[in-house]
Formats: sequence, C-alpha cells, structure tokens
Amino acid sequence: MTSRTVYLFCSAAPPVFEVAAVVESLQAGGWDVCLGLTPAAASWIEESLSGLATLTGHPVRWRYRRPGEPDTWPAADVVLFAPATFNTVNSWALGLTSAFVVGVAAEAIGKGIPTLAMPCVNAAYARHPQFEQSLEVLRSAGVGVLYGADTGFVPNQPGEQPPEGYPWRRALDAVEAATAAP
Repeated sequence: MTSRTVYLFCSAAPPVFEVAAVVESLQAGGWDVCLGLTPAAASWIEESLSGLATLTGHPVRWRYRRPGEPDTWPAADVVLFAPATFNTVNSWALGLTSAFVVGVAAEAIGKGIPTLAMPCVNAAYARHPQFEQSLEVLRSAGVGVLYGADTGFVPNQPGEQPPEGYPWRRALDAVEAATAAP
C-alpha cells in the first residue's frame, strides 16, 4: 500500500496533455496521486477525466466541495503545481483563490505542507513585472519555485514549444527531495 500522497495540480498549458504519464511516473515511485485541475485545464482534457480518475483511484477535482460533501482525498504529503500558468502564479501569490487548486495550494502554505510550483509561461508573460513579484512572494512563503535554467522551467518565445519539452523530470525529482528525511 502507498503511504505517500502527492497532490498534482495542473493549469491549462500544453504540458497538461502529458499528465497521465506523469501520474504513472509518480505511482512508479510509490506515490498515491490526487489530481486537481483549474477549470480551463479540466475542459482541455475533459475526454480523459474518467480515465485519469481510474488511473489515480481518486476523483479528479477542479471545483470546491459543497458544504457537507465528504473530502475523498487523503491528506497530502506534498503539493506539486505544474504546469502553473501566468494567471495561476499571480492568483496564488495574490491570494485569489476562486480556483479550487489555487485555494488548496494557498492553504498548503499555511499548513506547512511542502509545496512546489513549476511555471509554464512564455517569455512575454515572464517579462511582465507582476510575474517576478509573484514568484518572489511564493518563494518567501516557502514554496519551492522550479523556474530558471538551474532549477526548472525556462520560458519559451510566444507560440513556440521548448525544444527539450517541459521539464517534468525536474519536478518529479523535486517532489522526492521535498519529502526526503533531513
């Protein structure tokens, strides 16, 4: 039986189409995976949602529970928000929690749950002054921000995909490192 649980949260960015393989990689590492999506990401992969629920063994969530609804997910040992779009990063840093996954990620900070974010933005968005401020807010709150050539995602030019693809391996390695015994 799996004893470690990761909440994998995804925004609507092209790497979300690779989420089944990411779930399988995490499971191969002994993780119980709970998948949460922004509403836009859920609409992007709508045809895959039931299969992803079967794969994870948990409902895929993109909305808040209603009062009185049971929480069907186990407690998280770590939260990985990847891909995290420009909108998601800024909403999270500003505490704007209208999206379920942003609200849970914001709450994870306060609960002391190891939390990681790997943005997925193009270079034009990355040059917006709010973006770097938001990354700094998340870092100062204890979020492991996987951004930059040494640690994670490097922005691509608008309309282009990075030739090496989204650095999922770095994100998965960071999940392991975030929960490793000191």
